[in-house]
Amino acid sequence: MHRFIILMALGLLGFPQTENSRPRPLRFHITLSKEIAPKGAKGRLFVFLAGSEESQPILTAGFLPGATRLAAMEIEYWGPGEMVDFNPDIRAYPKPFSQMNAGNYRSMALLDQNHSLPYNGEDGDDLYGPVISLPNLNPADTASIALTVDRKMNPGPQFADTENIRKAEFQSPLLSAFWGRPIVMRAGVVLPPETDQNARALYPAAYHVHGFGGNYTEAWIEGPRLVEAMRRGSRSRMIHIFLNGAWPTGHHEFADSVNNGPWGRALTEEFIPWLEKRYPMIGQSHGRFLTGHSSGGWSTLWLQINYPDFFGGTWSTSPDPVDFLSFTGFDATPDSRDNAYRLSNGTLRNLVVMNGLEVTTMKDFVRYEEVQGEYGGQISSFEWVFSPRGPDGRPMQLFNRITGNLDPEVLAAWRNYDIRYTLSRNWTKLEPRLRGKIHIFCGTNDTFHLNEATALLCSFFQSKGSDAVCELIPGRDHFNLYESYRSYPRGLAERIDHEMAQSAAGGR
Repeated sequence: MHRFIILMALGLLGFPQTENSRPRPLRFHITLSKEIAPKGAKGRLFVFLAGSEESQPILTAGFLPGATRLAAMEIEYWGPGEMVDFNPDIRAYPKPFSQMNAGNYRSMALLDQNHSLPYNGEDGDDLYGPVISLPNLNPADTASIALTVDRKMNPGPQFADTENIRKAEFQSPLLSAFWGRPIVMRAGVVLPPETDQNARALYPAAYHVHGFGGNYTEAWIEGPRLVEAMRRGSRSRMIHIFLNGAWPTGHHEFADSVNNGPWGRALTEEFIPWLEKRYPMIGQSHGRFLTGHSSGGWSTLWLQINYPDFFGGTWSTSPDPVDFLSFTGFDATPDSRDNAYRLSNGTLRNLVVMNGLEVTTMKDFVRYEEVQGEYGGQISSFEWVFSPRGPDGRPMQLFNRITGNLDPEVLAAWRNYDIRYTLSRNWTKLEPRLRGKIHIFCGTNDTFHLNEATALLCSFFQSKGSDAVCELIPGRDHFNLYESYRSYPRGLAERIDHEMAQSAAGGR
């Protein structure tokens, strides 16, 4: 008997574990309020988990991986008052929740009804619940935690027509035929002060394309400042059209695509001619200009080289990769032996640099994006534009999401959207039609390594003796490029405005 007690104390007797003694990995029981969704709801359900030091009233995901952990699951239908059993180990970032360290946490549930979170973050269609505190949580062994979804996200500002800012909506026959349903193109049109629609005066048009995560409503943010600057005389009198590159699959880049449809053709053959009939614009190439940043920088450069006689010039800043020899750092040209995740020595490949510090690897960025959603994120957005359509009807992935290995078939298809390759292949025909029309600016410390591809394109122009303006601004990154510099002491936006006005005057 004495020996039995000793063996039991040392845990050496082989009694089976009882149900209550087994570890209980973290699970959530999430209830949808009948009041907030009386007819039920569907979408992508998230659980956010942050450290207790995070004091925000609402937990959010963000574009880059950060301190907030997230897990997700798809909900086909969630009945009012119904409880969902949520397993945060199936699809989670940075790892299954049950594997996290014990500690003090805060948590919140959110339902992304329109699957827009990967593109623009939380928005007015989202339903969410209160943030609860979870002190002394051991995610590897704990009782289930109850969360609720009982409120709707603030819808944000509403954008209505004003005297000088108008919403333009046009149903595109080309895009509607492609998708088999009505597709509406949108823009925000900013008119100069005291514009007389019935007068004979015609204005140059500056077409703006926003970056990833933006949309045409930037017209209502930038418009009042533009109108006031034109009134003061510090900006040229022209019409500014803020185009919409936002699409459920991400940023469509105004490129014709087998997945997204003919956005470039729809813009140049349908939407712009329609706009020119409704607003007092010059309506000729010497009065049509392009400008955009990041994804908008790539879009505007792509439009200029594909429609060289339609547009009178582009001022493209910090463009997405313009030479696929460096697609944010790795070689994405045919026959590339690179890996999207790792350098040749096995080191994880960096994607994001801030203040000289490497903050996010490509692998972490992609894993984070995959939890946020199956489409609409930055990397999948590129694939919706550049990739061939796969057997499942969706774009083929450029690389294996687990290993980072590149797909040769997809690499070959992506070449069709490599701007430097497109220019080199067609240089004899394009060079005379692009004279005086190319202006590119990028910081040497770009946050997403976009300076590397831009530098390759600048070298190409130099090798051809081109008059293209291709400036790499020392020390600038993705977000401070427009601030005053010696070649644009009043800021890059004013330099672009001045050069557009000069080009319009010289084209008459």
